[in-house]
Amino acid sequence: LAGVVMAGLVLAALNLRPAITSLGPLMKEVREGLGMSATAAGLLTSVPALCFAAFGIAAPRLARRWGPGAIVCAGMAAIAVGVAVRPFTGGTAGFLAASVLALAGIAVSNVLMPVVIKSWFPDRVGPMTGLYSMALALGTSLAAAVTVPMTAALGGGWQLGLAVWAAVAVVAVLPWLAVARQHRANPGPAVGGPAGPGAAPIRITSSPTAWALAVFFGLQGTAAYVTMGWMPQIFRDAGVSAGMAGVLLAITMAMGVPLSFVMPWLASRLRHQGPLVAVLGLCGMAGYTGLWLAPAAGSWAWVLLMGISNCAFPLALTMIGMRAGSAAGVVKLSAFVQSVGYLISVPGPLLVGMLYQHSGGWGLPIAMMAGLMVPQIVAGVLAGRDRRIEDEG
Repeated sequence: LAGVVMAGLVLAALNLRPAITSLGPLMKEVREGLGMSATAAGLLTSVPALCFAAFGIAAPRLARRWGPGAIVCAGMAAIAVGVAVRPFTGGTAGFLAASVLALAGIAVSNVLMPVVIKSWFPDRVGPMTGLYSMALALGTSLAAAVTVPMTAALGGGWQLGLAVWAAVAVVAVLPWLAVARQHRANPGPAVGGPAGPGAAPIRITSSPTAWALAVFFGLQGTAAYVTMGWMPQIFRDAGVSAGMAGVLLAITMAMGVPLSFVMPWLASRLRHQGPLVAVLGLCGMAGYTGLWLAPAAGSWAWVLLMGISNCAFPLALTMIGMRAGSAAGVVKLSAFVQSVGYLISVPGPLLVGMLYQHSGGWGLPIAMMAGLMVPQIVAGVLAGRDRRIEDEG
């Protein structure tokens, strides 16, 4: 069954971002088709992080009741239904509700992927996290790059262009059905309960490592959302064409495919992940500094540096698996880190937009993002120490 779990892991990862990144390229058509206001469209862009925080916190309880395989299976089904239905709801409210259904499926699956890796591949946390992160990066970049040409190939209707991604989620349901059936036949230890016989309950909020990891996760998420949402506009305002600005963003995202595999492999071989955290943060600082000083002239260098910096995400996922000694610890740590982290990441992109609007330029927003790399490095170094939350809480 390990091969089925591995296939399920890859297929699930491919589905955890297309519901979000397929929407951006077609947002204009969606707004016109549904009569959606700019305010509603703005709400739509902030909903993913809010849903990840709200629904992710429920994942441990659901996994404890039905098993992580069954919950991931239900999550894939929710993504399939939400993505398939939302283009045909006929109004903004229906579109938003169906999006929330898909995002709920993504949220619980986000939290449980590190748990599945820790449970099924305890001796290969780094490589398997790398495989998962690489598939997630691939799904993210594919949906962003392929949605518009695929929409044109399907006849130009934005509804089909968005709904077609549901097919990938349907395929992902199949291996998780097998995993869920196996869990019912052989439940094994309860996920999310104590780490073992006689073990004390894990008090996640009393763990300094858990808080440090949550802050690190939230700040790297802020940087990633700002990169995806605002980097093309920074380049366009510097005189780069719209097409080239899109290419530069695609390069930043595509770099995550190979690097997301390498980063967990490196992290799992270090007792302390602080040096990796520092390197990624310094790359981010250098990239933001370049964007401020010479955005157009050095654009290729800046997007490469930002692509490296964004690999803080697979590093954070790897540390979630390494900072707990049991599957029970990982599920609690994953839920806590991702829920708190996504809440931390919500204001960043909005604040960048406000600073840009009120200052009339990119100097202040870019300075803020470069400055946020400092607490990101500090939190990451603290989270990277060789500790277990079971020993702290």
